Amino acid sequence: MTKPTSPSLPIEYSDEVAAAKARGAPLVALESTIITHGMPYPGNLDMARSVEAIIRDQGAVPATIAVIHGVLHVGLDDRKLEALAKTQGAMKLSRADLAFALAERRTGATTVAATMIAAARAGISVFATGGIGGVHRGAELSFDISADLDELARTAVIVVCAGAKAILDIPKTLEVLETRGVPVVTYDSETFPAFWSRDSGLKSPLMLNSPVAIANFQRMRELLGVEGGMLVANPVPEESEIPREEMEIYIARALDNAANDEVSGKAVTPYLLDNLYHMTEGRSLETNIALVENNARLAAEIAVALAASKTK
Repeated sequence: MTKPTSPSLPIEYSDEVAAAKARGAPLVALESTIITHGMPYPGNLDMARSVEAIIRDQGAVPATIAVIHGVLHVGLDDRKLEALAKTQGAMKLSRADLAFALAERRTGATTVAATMIAAARAGISVFATGGIGGVHRGAELSFDISADLDELARTAVIVVCAGAKAILDIPKTLEVLETRGVPVVTYDSETFPAFWSRDSGLKSPLMLNSPVAIANFQRMRELLGVEGGMLVANPVPEESEIPREEMEIYIARALDNAANDEVSGKAVTPYLLDNLYHMTEGRSLETNIALVENNARLAAEIAVALAASKTK
């Protein structure tokens, strides 16, 4: 009687990522939910290409992560990137259902949590995204808390974002991150950003003002044997921000709409973002693109600094 063969992880690296790994070049992971669920085609493809180009310009290699027909792709060539941008009905994958999509040969886009898992599995230490998930407003009743927070506590990846999404309860999100022991560093600012806005009204737990300093902080955490990731909050460029006082008016209206339409679970965030897009006449999307590009630039600089620190 032959023993059943153990399945291997269905993972595929793009040629660019495989070559970068072979020569030890700095890599930056990118999520794919922003492509499939964040904006319509062809704007989503233009954004994805722009973000990848920014990372290359800084001397690093982009690795967009997605599940395509049950295969975990780390890095997408342009043909696959365009196909993903056109995909309808892709799953939105987090820690709970990433393996499900692989086992059932489904196609899905990775959220922050799932991208962190895949990045760590691929040996990628830095990840650029828009904003992390967190504690939703009214979570004391709904218990709606993103898996992103626990993932940050357990998976050793630096996540560069523009803070927690402003539709969330940011004070409670920061409290949970503190409880989980996740370092929260704001880049070159003493105040924690609020996604579309540079200032959430909250003091940042930590502040560093250079990619090298962030890389040194991470190396010291590794030497101490401290587990888990690091959150780097990078405020949106001043010329692209929407003031917090203005956004709070729109967010309150969007939350009321979601409650009236009984939207819940994973559907909440895309519902709210769509509402905000229309309320701001497209400005929220323009700001979203600007902050993602800004985060990609900083993430690449950190990845380059990390690579340099390991050769010393």
